Amino acid sequence: MILLQSHSRFLLQTLLNRLHNLEKGVELDYHWVEFDDVRYHVQVSMKNPHLLLLSLSLPTPPPETDFPGGLPSGAIEAVKAAYAGVVQILDPPRDGFNLTLKLNFSKFPPDEERRQALLVKIASVREIVLGAPLRALLKHLTSKTISSDMDRLVALVHRPNESFFVIPQMEKVTVVFPMRFKDSIDTVLATSFLQEFVQARRTAGLNNAPPCLWSSSPPRELKKAPAEALSANAGFVSFVIFPRHVEGKKLDRTVSSLSTFHAYVSYHVKCSEGFMHTRMRRRVESLIQALDRAKPDVEKSKNLANNRSFKRLSLKEAHANSHS
Repeated sequence: MILLQSHSRFLLQTLLNRLHNLEKGVELDYHWVEFDDVRYHVQVSMKNPHLLLLSLSLPTPPPETDFPGGLPSGAIEAVKAAYAGVVQILDPPRDGFNLTLKLNFSKFPPDEERRQALLVKIASVREIVLGAPLRALLKHLTSKTISSDMDRLVALVHRPNESFFVIPQMEKVTVVFPMRFKDSIDTVLATSFLQEFVQARRTAGLNNAPPCLWSSSPPRELKKAPAEALSANAGFVSFVIFPRHVEGKKLDRTVSSLSTFHAYVSYHVKCSEGFMHTRMRRRVESLIQALDRAKPDVEKSKNLANNRSFKRLSLKEAHANSHS
């Protein structure tokens, strides 16, 4: 199965092109939307070619989430920690956006490897902003410190008007995703995919992966969740995160995988649907070819009929043929 990259490929390519063509002073004004309704806006003026404005619009948060100032809890601190000295946060952001960052290319490190790593991190701004509260909760798990949200149900936004839930405890963190799909076929495929996903976790090679459960009804951890947040037509998926899953560099990988889990499932559902459509088209084509081969050759039949000749038999020859 393919894991989605945490960074925006289009944003990374735009930043690379801009960095390699600073002398040209080309004006940029790009708008685009990526999965989970995250909108981007990149703007560069010819007057200041070394400065780039990056604006980010996040999914509309449901009422049960904590979204102070239009951003997830801890998002500003996470951005400052990730881009210290290179990025400036504009307050207020551009109209219609939750966050606007000013990048100064003249402050980028001269070393090619460090500069590439910084560009990838900037292109991962969606994960850094939306994943900030989840990262903070998982950090308490690594340090084994008591969080202010200990044993409390925490709702985090990840799609428009949809949230997933985190239940932090001293020894573990439970993450529950209500899975929703608009299309009925997607719902059926996603349900089957998730059941197989849980079964795959039980194979011998995945013993160290986080325990995964699927249920058609809300798990008991969500008993305090609002009823409108539990309308999931493809069931509920639960992951149990232990300290070993967030040690060192594993923390970034875990936050990225959980932040993009719904998009990951949607991607594989669409791939499965496309694969089945391809198989059905090929099957129809083979049946059409078989039917074409079964059709009689009309022209050949006419020629054979026209070329037939008949010999008139005498009574004696007819009588001999009848007894032969």
